[in-house]
Amino acid sequence: MKKKYTIQRSPFVVPTTDGKLIEEHFGNATDGNSQISIAHMIAPANWCEPFQTPDFNEYTYIIKGKKQFIIEEETIVLEAGQSIKIEKNTRVQYSNPFDKECEYLAICLPSFSMNLVHREEE
Repeated sequence: MKKKYTIQRSPFVVPTTDGKLIEEHFGNATDGNSQISIAHMIAPANWCEPFQTPDFNEYTYIIKGKKQFIIEEETIVLEAGQSIKIEKNTRVQYSNPFDKECEYLAICLPSFSMNLVHREEE
């Protein structure tokens, strides 16, 4: 009988050049799932990504530290225990301009893909 669950013991570690740890537990890179991606992330202090306008909804739950979001023209800072949903086709910049790392979970619907993220040139 086929099991009706999957335990992830070896998430895909996405190669980065900015010091950010991305461990995708489920999604395109790990199991080919294009419907949802779930990733554990650690953004180092003073980390920043370029603005993007993704074709997916993104949910973020902060585990430890703080994370800054610039959504359209509004700046929002979340702390441990807080979460946010950012609707697809919304211009956003993610960063950790603080002195301590930020640990969080990110869930994307549909799954994260470089073809869907639409990052702006820096």
